Amino acid sequence: MPSKMIAGEDVELTDDGFFVHPEQWKEDMVPDLAKEEGIDTLTDQHWQVIHFMRKEYLEKGEGPTVRVLGKTSGVSVKELYQLFPKGPAKVAAKIAGIPKPIGCI
Repeated sequence: MPSKMIAGEDVELTDDGFFVHPEQWKEDMVPDLAKEEGIDTLTDQHWQVIHFMRKEYLEKGEGPTVRVLGKTSGVSVKELYQLFPKGPAKVAAKIAGIPKPIGCI
């Protein structure tokens, strides 16, 4: 599996770019991870979704789907697609340092 230097840390990634070891994630990695996904400015809503993704993963062992995100994160599905245009659950999971959610292509 490939590894990559993110915010000064060597992180092991899957071939799709998701963290192999979510415990390696640190908040100071988020701006670099977001830029790689075409997100130059992180808003409070971005952070809300990122923290929600990590919380769900740590509690349930998997990241939420877009539908679950839209119903339970406090950010609507429409807003999620504005925040993460390339696919909210997939991109937010990458930035949050968790595995790809089930059902994401």
